[in-house]
Amino acid sequence: MKKVFAACALVLSAFCVSAQADTLKVGSHPTFAPFEFVDSEGKAIGFDIDLINAIAKANGDTVEIVSMPFDGLIPALVTNQIDAIISGMTITDARKERVEFTDGYYKSIQSVLIRKADAEKFKKVEDLKGQKICTQIGTTGDKFARTLSEDVIAMNNEPDALMELRNGGCAALINDRPTNLYYLLQSKATEIGELKDDSLYLNPEFYGIAVNKNNKALVERLNAGLEKIAASGELKSIHEKWFGVAD
Repeated sequence: MKKVFAACALVLSAFCVSAQADTLKVGSHPTFAPFEFVDSEGKAIGFDIDLINAIAKANGDTVEIVSMPFDGLIPALVTNQIDAIISGMTITDARKERVEFTDGYYKSIQSVLIRKADAEKFKKVEDLKGQKICTQIGTTGDKFARTLSEDVIAMNNEPDALMELRNGGCAALINDRPTNLYYLLQSKATEIGELKDDSLYLNPEFYGIAVNKNNKALVERLNAGLEKIAASGELKSIHEKWFGVAD
């Protein structure tokens, strides 16, 4: 009888290991601090990275982060090169035509950075119409900028866009607010400030984890994991770690 129990325990153990051995290949473009960026050793870190790892752990899964350009993420997902995307990706109707999204996990708004010397010239977003605007390629900030001007410089990453603004190559930089403020703080660019305009708060955006449209089961699994870490308080802890506040 002991041998039977031992055999069953061995089978059960093997099953558990097998169930936990599944690894999600998650695409990300780690130049969007504090959501995803690389540390001094080249390892992807940030709010999104901690979040997806916490969700996976809550579900008994593991994660492999696959770094790639932002505009290559959805094509890679559609062709099944990766299982999911977490990259500060805003849930939009256009993107929902190509991918499925989990529930939104972060609320954000657009932010506009300008040189402080231009503060009298640009007092509201409408003042930027027709101006040269810097953005990060593939972002909703880039899309928003193009509603204001045809003269948009889309850079590969935020640091390059900020440098372009500092050097006078554009009148403003538009991107998600957490990213703009993080890089502004890190760069110590005291000559740059945020354009304050209440209209930017009228249409908040939500970030979501993108999944192939043919894998609705994974969407449900990720949503379940998100609910678990929200209920346990881990989501608040991750938020506090990267933003200084619990929510």
